[in-house]
Amino acid sequence: MVRGNLAILNHVKDQRSLHLFRSTTRGVVEHLGQFTLDSERPWYTTDAPDTDGAIRSVIMFRLRPLDSAPSGVELPFTPPTSTVVEDVNVEQHNVEQMVVNPSSEPRLVDRREAKLVRAYQRHLQSQGHTVGRKKIIPAGELKPLFTDLYDATDNILIEAKGTVTREAIRMAIGQLFDYRRYIAPRPRIALLLPSRPRKDLINLCHSDEVAAFAIWPKGDDAYVTSRD
Repeated sequence: MVRGNLAILNHVKDQRSLHLFRSTTRGVVEHLGQFTLDSERPWYTTDAPDTDGAIRSVIMFRLRPLDSAPSGVELPFTPPTSTVVEDVNVEQHNVEQMVVNPSSEPRLVDRREAKLVRAYQRHLQSQGHTVGRKKIIPAGELKPLFTDLYDATDNILIEAKGTVTREAIRMAIGQLFDYRRYIAPRPRIALLLPSRPRKDLINLCHSDEVAAFAIWPKGDDAYVTSRD
């Protein structure tokens, strides 16, 4: 809490009024009214992209209007006090942005992942499996987490990656570990990949500390797992 953030936090103590403006066009702003901080929870931290696209931790202030609520302005959202886990459809294309260096490559990888997910969903459903995904809002957090696939029939949590690089495998394992702790009964975890990963990465998935397996397509509507 320094400089501008500190000034916002202490605006009442410093006897300063807090006004909110919104940019409408270049060089023009709209005055939205006078605000103050929420008395119970004035701020929280969350992740957001910086100007260069890198993800960083930021302070979000929870503002409340002192006069009538201005139209078009969302009132402060209160994060849940207990974790919320919901089943949602795979067709809801919510994604978590993990991109640090923006370029055309991350968008290409995202498309590959989406294609993998849709194809494997159809494959599982053709086998009579119930397939969806999980929406998780951890207690005290603002942004929900979305899993890629959840095979409810076999209780398997699946994370898709568009490449088989070590970085992608590591990220998928980390995401699966993060999601799994909120789901009961505890699911098995699997990585859905575009092709067979190299042996050392399969060994990483099979290690006692990870205990995951990899899945990749082989021909039309056929899949191989690293357990086979």
